[in-house]
Amino acid sequence: MDVLMRLQQLMDARGWSEYRLAKESGLSNSTISNIFRRNNSPTIPTLETLCAAFGLSLSQFFSDGDEPVELTSDQKMLFDKWITLTARQKEIILAIIEEM
Repeated sequence: MDVLMRLQQLMDARGWSEYRLAKESGLSNSTISNIFRRNNSPTIPTLETLCAAFGLSLSQFFSDGDEPVELTSDQKMLFDKWITLTARQKEIILAIIEEM
């Protein structure tokens, strides 16, 4: 998998610029710029930081889509809470998410 292409795909899906990725991840603008301008693959710690900004685990980042992936602790918590909601509460939550 092309790491830079995947990062760009995730940024595009969220409408994020390199500047926004830097802000969301807490990495410097120069770090993000160097990754893209110099076609440098980020180090594992940097990639973990970027994944956290996207709300993904490393396994989810590298997933091809058909592979099962391990959920982050936040995602597990959301699923645990989701199953306790009524149908109406789920509709409300989905409507809120759509507005974001």
